[in-house]
Amino acid sequence: MGRIRSVYLLVPLILLTFVSLFLGLKDFPGQARQIIALSRLPRVLSIILAGMSMSIGGLIMQQIAKNRFVSPTTASTVDAAKAGVLASLILFPQASSLGKMVVVFFFALAGTFLFMAILRRIKFKNAVFIPLLGLMLGGIIDSLTTFVAYRYDLIQNINSWLMGNFSMVTQGRYELLYLSLPLLAVAFLFAHQFTIAGLGEEFAVNLGLNYNFIVNLGVTIVALLSALVIITAGRIPFLGLIVPNVASLYYGDNLKASITATALLGSVFLLAADLLGRVIIAPYEIPIGLTVGVLGSMIFLFLIFRSEGR
Repeated sequence: MGRIRSVYLLVPLILLTFVSLFLGLKDFPGQARQIIALSRLPRVLSIILAGMSMSIGGLIMQQIAKNRFVSPTTASTVDAAKAGVLASLILFPQASSLGKMVVVFFFALAGTFLFMAILRRIKFKNAVFIPLLGLMLGGIIDSLTTFVAYRYDLIQNINSWLMGNFSMVTQGRYELLYLSLPLLAVAFLFAHQFTIAGLGEEFAVNLGLNYNFIVNLGVTIVALLSALVIITAGRIPFLGLIVPNVASLYYGDNLKASITATALLGSVFLLAADLLGRVIIAPYEIPIGLTVGVLGSMIFLFLIFRSEGR
C-alpha cells in the first residue's frame, strides 16, 4: 500500500512543476520559450533534484544513526561543507565548480564521520540530545569557518555563496546536480541494507551484513549529495530533517518502503517553498533558504514536541 500511495505524490509534483514553469510568463510576451529553456526549466530540474538529494540524504542519516532528528543539517555535514567552500575559495580560487565540489565533499565527509565517531562514544542517546550534539559540533565548525573568513575578508563571499537561492540557476549552472542521479540510484539499491544497519551493529552482523561498509557507504552518499546541492544552490536547512519524518508517519520506518515517497515529498516541498518565495513579495523574491528555514523550523519544533509527548 505504501508504494501505491507514494505514486499519488506525482500529482502535486506535476502540478507544481507546471506552475513553476509558467508563473509570470505573460509579462514577457514573445520571450516565453527562451525564458523556459534558459531559466525556468533548469530551475525546476535543479529544485527537484535538490529536494530528492537532501531528503534521501536525511533519510539515510536517520537510519544509520538510529535517530529521527539527525540529518545533514544537524549532523555537522552542512557546516563542514561550508568550511569546504571557504577552503576552496582560499586555496583554489580559479577552480571549476566540479573542483570546488570535490573540496566541499571531502570536508562534508570529514565532518559527518567526526559526528558519527562522537555518536558511537555517547551512551546517553536521547532522541533530542543527539541532534543537539550535532548542532553544537556544527556550531564549533561554523565559528572557526567564520573566523577564518574574516581573516581573509571572505565573509560576504561565503555568505552569498551559501544562501540557498535558485534564482541564479540557469542553463549551464546546474548540470552538476545530474551527478546526484547515480547516487540516488545507489541509495535505492542499498535501501534494504541501510534498514538492517539501522537495527544496530550486532544485529546487522548476525544477519551477515557488512555493517561498517554499509555505514561508510551511507555517509559517503550523504556527503556527496550535500556537496552537490551546496555548490549548485547553497544551503537549504531542515529539508533532510523534516521530509523523512513526515514520510515515515505514513510509510513507516522501513527505508525501502519509504524512500520513494521521501524523494517525491522532498521535491514537492521544495517546489512549494520556492513558489511561496516567488509570490509572497512579488515581483521580488525571497531566497528559498529563508522560506525553507522558517517552515522547516516550525515543523521541526512540532516534531520535537510530538516526540516528547509520545
